Amino acid sequence: MKIAFYGSSLLSSYWNGAATYYRGMLSELARRGYGITFYEPDAFDRQKHRDIDPPEWAEVKVYPATEEAMRGVVAEAAKADVVVKASGVGVFDNELLEGVVAASRPDAIRIFWDVDAPATLAELRESPDHPLRRTLPALDFVLTYGGGPPVIEAYEGFGARRCIPIYNALDPSTHHPVPADDRFKADLSFLGNRLPDREARVEQFFLEPAARLPNRSFLIGGNGWETKGMPPNVRHIGHVYTRDHNAFNTSPLAVLNIARDSMATTGYSPATRVFEAAGAGACLITDAWAGLELFLKEGEEVLVARDGKDVADHVERLDPERARAIGDAARRRIMAEHTYARRGAEVDALLRDMASQKRERSVA
Repeated sequence: MKIAFYGSSLLSSYWNGAATYYRGMLSELARRGYGITFYEPDAFDRQKHRDIDPPEWAEVKVYPATEEAMRGVVAEAAKADVVVKASGVGVFDNELLEGVVAASRPDAIRIFWDVDAPATLAELRESPDHPLRRTLPALDFVLTYGGGPPVIEAYEGFGARRCIPIYNALDPSTHHPVPADDRFKADLSFLGNRLPDREARVEQFFLEPAARLPNRSFLIGGNGWETKGMPPNVRHIGHVYTRDHNAFNTSPLAVLNIARDSMATTGYSPATRVFEAAGAGACLITDAWAGLELFLKEGEEVLVARDGKDVADHVERLDPERARAIGDAARRRIMAEHTYARRGAEVDALLRDMASQKRERSVA
């Protein structure tokens, strides 16, 4: 089957946290025989900050961020057996959604793939005339990369036929243990862009512990932190390309995960960083959120913090031996249960079952 996938960017993770997820999912589907075309706009300087060259497993079509170009790529949806519009493209999102659904063939499988369900659902609640509300009945699936039962119930309440979480995962070929790198050495590291619904939690779970532990070293990577006031023991290194994520995770004593406000509230929303860190065998400290136990066991495979004091206590008590033990346990768990090979099998089964149903209906 041919998949037309309209997303933010496959080639660049610059201001685009979904890149790793897209790469893991789509490369696995390609290995299962799907022909994939990924459409991404030339926007937000992403093409100037590419992490990868166009991969052999997908055709990537980069189009100008103009209405005319958008209409051109929308028309190509008619060639596909599976048409996917992802959330958060950032340019003509509503027009893309309605356009690709209208352009797709009657027998095509239509999917809205939400990589930030809490944010999307907030928009739907605030906008009774939102285009996605009108489009949901025409979609075969809403797939989400997190959210669990709260998101399923909300989407189906808005009229989705089926909402299914396809969680983040690990691609062991891209995220794995590597030797430590002096550039990223610290007692605690955090990687994430500066966003309005994350900043207060970064202050609580990262900057407050740094202030509590002036003799320990802290490292923060990501865009937007240049103008943020920080304790003197915090070092900021800006955007970290995906090629350096493994070293970023293996070099410090521990790595911190901080969920955005909406994802922490919703729960069941493990960030890509959780799987990247576990894949590298890093000792992960995370803020608490509902559903964590589905992925890692507290105290054995991950350390959990309810506030900044908890983070500081974990760092203060942690030694390299225990950090290695927690990181090794996390890696074993994720490798056994949460790889993109497993996620790809889930999506493959959904698509093949839906294609079969559509063929049966057309014959009848």
